[in-house]
Amino acid sequence: MQLSTTLSRIVIGAALAAGAQAALAQQQLVPVQSEVQFTARQMGVPLEGQFKKFSAQVAFDPAKLATSKIAFTVDTGSATLGSRETDAELPKPAWFNVPKFPQAQFVSSSIKALGGGKFEVAGALTIKGNSQNVVVPVTLTQNGTTTTATGALPIKRLAFKIGENEWADTSMVADDVQVKFKLALTGIGKL
Repeated sequence: MQLSTTLSRIVIGAALAAGAQAALAQQQLVPVQSEVQFTARQMGVPLEGQFKKFSAQVAFDPAKLATSKIAFTVDTGSATLGSRETDAELPKPAWFNVPKFPQAQFVSSSIKALGGGKFEVAGALTIKGNSQNVVVPVTLTQNGTTTTATGALPIKRLAFKIGENEWADTSMVADDVQVKFKLALTGIGKL
């Protein structure tokens, strides 16, 4: 009798664990409600751009931040500044070098709750094969079954070799770039 009760508990525990993993696996990015934008400055004038293609793999549990993970990938070839001439330059080796580095990626290493739906997500940002450790401030809001993650991350483009050779002159194109995101996610538990 004792053995069957123990076995039952193990089976139920395994089923609950599998159910929790399945719930995390069902966390999905809603691309049509999401956006990734960037602002750079050329000769002091702000240039607004965006990435049209990106994806996320999310396993986020607000009650278990130590085991939560986020991986975010951007297709660098989808970058646009809204001008045919500029957009033709972005994939070239001096900028994103899309043939050699078709994707930029962020992979989290830790997530820290700050309260009020605010979090700090630490991890490695890799662009053009160059990695930098960054801390991304993220605010989460929930509306029904959708959780929206918003935030902004300043980066130094030259640290990632974006705009090499003659474009490394920061009097033409500033080194500072602001990346802003709004990511709509489904399957996130109650905050």
